[in-house]
Amino acid sequence: MATYHFSTPLREEDMRKLHIGDVVYLTGHVFTARDMAHLKIRGLLEDKQPLPKDFTGAAVFHAGPVALKNADGSWRLNVIGPTTSIRMEPYADVVGKMGIRAVIGKGGMDTDTLQACSKYGYVYLQAAPGCAAKLARGIERINDVTWFELGMPEAIWDLQAKDFGPLVVGMDTHGQSIYQKLKELAFQKIDETYPA
Repeated sequence: MATYHFSTPLREEDMRKLHIGDVVYLTGHVFTARDMAHLKIRGLLEDKQPLPKDFTGAAVFHAGPVALKNADGSWRLNVIGPTTSIRMEPYADVVGKMGIRAVIGKGGMDTDTLQACSKYGYVYLQAAPGCAAKLARGIERINDVTWFELGMPEAIWDLQAKDFGPLVVGMDTHGQSIYQKLKELAFQKIDETYPA
């Protein structure tokens, strides 16, 4: 296991050198996106409409931040924690085609994402669940918010990160997934404990 510090935009060659268990810290733009944002982005792409942000080399965080509005209309981050990523599994190929290089969330994703990671050169990074206040310390400011009409958690928040992490590589570009390995170990333990 190694530790890496990367700045956005992320490069495919850097993502391809990562392996499950490596630790990553990110500096630069980190975008949040959950179910509704992914759905809206897919619709825009299908209609050949422009996207609100350039996601080339981006890090996208499956998260719903709690932000507070300042008197001047700007926003400040209160807390931010990862949301369950498996809901975004249907967008695995779309994410790759957009040039996104890192997906951040919790709980891992499934085979479509693992295949897309290998094909397009992006990784899945596990953020520590239950550490929303700690994760917020890695965000210097909120640059802006897009599609706030979807609601605070579903909007796209453009966050300025500095050494955001630690994030653990849960799925890499080499077809490896810590989630799959944990599942296999769990079934092995069940078979040992309760032989047929």
